[in-house]
Amino acid sequence: MTTDHFLTRKLSGLSDNAESPSTPAGAQLLRSNPLSTKVTGVLSASYADSDIRDALELLDKRSVENNAETRRQLRLGVQKEVIESNGDIIREFGHVAEQLKRIGLTIASLNQGCEEMKRHISSAHQETAPVLEEASELMKQKTQVEGKQQLLKAFNAHFVMSEDDIATLTSTAEPVNDRFFTVLARAKKIQNDCEILLGTENQRLGLEIMEQTNKNLNGAFQKLYRWIQREFKTLNLENPQISSSIRRALRVLAERPSLFQSCLDFFAEAREHVLSDAFYIALTGRSTNGDEDTSMKPIELAAHDPLRYVGDMLAWTHSATVSEREALEVLFISDGNEIAKGIQAGRDNEPWNRIAEDDSENSEFDGLKALNELVDRDVAGVARVLRQRCGQIIQSHEETIIAYKIANLVNFYSVTFSKLLGNDSVLLESLATLEESAMRQFRVLVRDHIAGLQTDSQALSSDLSPPEFLQSGLKQLTAIMKTYETSFTSDERRETDFVPVLAEAFNPFMKASESLSEDLDSPENSIYAVNCLLAARNTLTAFDFTVKRVDELTGMIKENSSELVKYQYSFLRTTSALQPLLQALAPLSDSRDDLKSIRFLEPFRPDALTQASQSLDDFLPSALMDAMENLKKLQSSKLARDITEEAAEKFCVDFEQIEEKLNASDDIWEEQQGEGGEEAPEPLRSLFPRTSGEIRVLLS
Repeated sequence: MTTDHFLTRKLSGLSDNAESPSTPAGAQLLRSNPLSTKVTGVLSASYADSDIRDALELLDKRSVENNAETRRQLRLGVQKEVIESNGDIIREFGHVAEQLKRIGLTIASLNQGCEEMKRHISSAHQETAPVLEEASELMKQKTQVEGKQQLLKAFNAHFVMSEDDIATLTSTAEPVNDRFFTVLARAKKIQNDCEILLGTENQRLGLEIMEQTNKNLNGAFQKLYRWIQREFKTLNLENPQISSSIRRALRVLAERPSLFQSCLDFFAEAREHVLSDAFYIALTGRSTNGDEDTSMKPIELAAHDPLRYVGDMLAWTHSATVSEREALEVLFISDGNEIAKGIQAGRDNEPWNRIAEDDSENSEFDGLKALNELVDRDVAGVARVLRQRCGQIIQSHEETIIAYKIANLVNFYSVTFSKLLGNDSVLLESLATLEESAMRQFRVLVRDHIAGLQTDSQALSSDLSPPEFLQSGLKQLTAIMKTYETSFTSDERRETDFVPVLAEAFNPFMKASESLSEDLDSPENSIYAVNCLLAARNTLTAFDFTVKRVDELTGMIKENSSELVKYQYSFLRTTSALQPLLQALAPLSDSRDDLKSIRFLEPFRPDALTQASQSLDDFLPSALMDAMENLKKLQSSKLARDITEEAAEKFCVDFEQIEEKLNASDDIWEEQQGEGGEEAPEPLRSLFPRTSGEIRVLLS
């Protein structure tokens, strides 16, 4: 409504003075008229102002009608309301003033009461001050006494062992149980913590406690050592599974290396006796006491040949070693770190033992090495019996192949045991001795066999085949190579390691067979040599560790084949009657004079050349068969064909040279006839008409 009122007034003012600005007089009137000034002020006012907007909203809420009466009374009404509101406020403040007066009286009364209380408190404080000081001093003394009491209690609890604990550690009447190990751990902690007491000015207390603790610890370890010894005596040595309690005791006893080693020595000695007796029972079926065991068949009865006997003994030893290792590796592998820590602590506690240990390169405890050494000591007795029995077998049999098979079998188990026990063990030393003994017996038997062959008269067969002793030796070598093929020798060393065997079991036979060909003539000596070499090469080719020796044999075969080619070539030249022709042409060159002089050479005179041509014609039909007949004793028909074909090729080349020179000589004589008009002699080719093409066809 108010907005409408102002808008109405604005519009009416504008309409009343619409034409006045058109003249200067109207403009002056507008500036001097109060109404115009008012209108201008109203129009220039900002209705966006928050105060004006709030005033308008207030008028709107009062529902004031926009008329002349209301506009005249508005200001008066508003002032009246303001005055009334101020009167109400003054009346309310009057009530507040009365309340404040009453509060002031109350506060004054409270202040008076507080002053009275202060006087009473001051008087009481003066009377109780000496008592409080004395009580405070007593409380301080009490705190100090309680602190000392707690310190003494803690010291006794930490550094002083009770009589019951000492009895648990040292008394043999008390069992070795969890409480024993708990008290032992506490005693070791006391010993370590005594170093703190030794760092104070007064070291007497620390020395006394350490001395008593060391005494208790020594008694505890002695008690533990004797307990382990008793447990080992009652242990089921047929099944050496070490219980958790014994393993725990050994881990703790490792802190005293000398006692720990004594326990292991006792255990190893007991196991050595048990395994030796078990091995004897497995061999004979009877114990060392004479008691018969019918639960198993003795190896001596089950093994029907020396190789089976040795193999069964080695297999039993391997099985026993594996079982022994599996039973003990729980202690040294699973508990190896704890034992190593204990032994290191023991070395620190026993410095006199470190003097000898410092000489070694590495004195740290190696669980795997300790396990291997203990297992090796356990089977030391078995190793002695094994070496004795196998040695007897090796010496009592004089079969070459048996000796080598035993050596190879022992080598196989040596590789296997080296993986179980390492390279440094008594058992491996025994096996190495057995292998060396078997190889020595093998070499002796081979040499004896060769010596026997040399003393016996050996006659060659009519077909020039390898002698019987060579075939027997190659058969024996095949068996040896089949045995060696199954060995665990690495691929890199396989061929190198077999060279000594070839030197003993192959080379002597080849040399003996070679010596038999010294009295043979050519080509029998070469044929015989090739037959022996082919047999040897065929034997070695089947195995991949004789490649170098096969290559050597192939080279020797080629050398002897070359000799046979020379023989066949000489046979073709001689039988075909070309030998005189080739010898006559050999010193001549390709010069015109030399070629012209061919006709005057003795082998090329008409009668001689005609006879040579006739001999060649008679030779050619059966030439190849006659040449092959020379090599019929060669056991490789393919090689015989290759040799003959190579010789025939060389023969054809020689014939081509003869043909070329004869043609060249005839051409020179024909040219001379044309120049001089003389009558030419009969052409050489008409007397010797065969061509190289015909020769190749007939010899192919």
